[in-house]
Amino acid sequence: MTVSTALQRSAANALAVGQEGLPALFTPTPAAARRTLEFFTANIRNLNTRKAYARAVGEFAAWCGQNGLQDLSAIEPVHVAAYVEQLQGRLSPPSVKLSLAALRMLFDWLVVGQVMPMNPASSVRGPRHSVRKGKTPVLAAEEARALLDAIDVTTLAGLRDRALVGLMVYSFARVGAAIGMRVEDVYVQGRRTWIRLHEKGGKVHEMPCHHNLDEYLHAYIDQAQLVDAKGWLFRSATGKSGRLSTNSMRQADVYRMIGRRALAAKVRTKIGCHSFRATGITEYLRNGGKLEIAQQMANHESSRTTGLYDRRQDQVSLDEVERIVI
Repeated sequence: MTVSTALQRSAANALAVGQEGLPALFTPTPAAARRTLEFFTANIRNLNTRKAYARAVGEFAAWCGQNGLQDLSAIEPVHVAAYVEQLQGRLSPPSVKLSLAALRMLFDWLVVGQVMPMNPASSVRGPRHSVRKGKTPVLAAEEARALLDAIDVTTLAGLRDRALVGLMVYSFARVGAAIGMRVEDVYVQGRRTWIRLHEKGGKVHEMPCHHNLDEYLHAYIDQAQLVDAKGWLFRSATGKSGRLSTNSMRQADVYRMIGRRALAAKVRTKIGCHSFRATGITEYLRNGGKLEIAQQMANHESSRTTGLYDRRQDQVSLDEVERIVI
């Protein structure tokens, strides 16, 4: 087995994106293959970012192959610009900007590693995109309450699901941080239950529990007899037995669970995992909460990001529309 082949196989396992290996465009030499592999494995630690960038790079390599660009050193800014132009015809501006960012970073990495003489993507401009309100579907407080109340808590899966949904609503937790929790991440401090979330970038975020969340978590932990402090908090079910395994739930499991629970509660809003984070932030602000405190609770770097989750204006718009009495 050649060094290049070994690196490509290693890349397929490291990237975990279901590809057979690195694109041929980026593996003209063992040095180029190694440097490309290092970009995805050593330079990018977040698995979701790694998958997204790998997909973007793979699609660019496929486009180059279709257009007769086989030599990595022959790629020029005009080629990257042409690729971005055709992306704009089928993808949203944020997706186009992500693809361009992936190419810029990879080419920078290759230039520093002396694989390429210049970065052909550095001078290419992406589409303009300005967002003042996020697109994440948000539930009304009544819908969120109905969904929580509709969960059958006579089963372990029901107790688990109520605790997980409650965690995302009352603590604004990202689903990745929620399913990454261990039993020890629910603890008592100052006679109050606290939670510890391991967020993106290795950040640890701790905050006290809302009284409803306190009840949901302890009901689940006690009934499931989760005594192993190092064990996963939110565990997957074993088939249809109703028993819980020792494995953590996956994000896809949570998404399917939310769909089932929303259907049972007759919630017609098309929601996903992130909807509960947005719902919690909106309700907090609607009831007099401060944006800067919401920013801290959501563990956002900027209050502008937190503001994208604020949907109070949706209700104002609805009230104004109803003034049209005909």
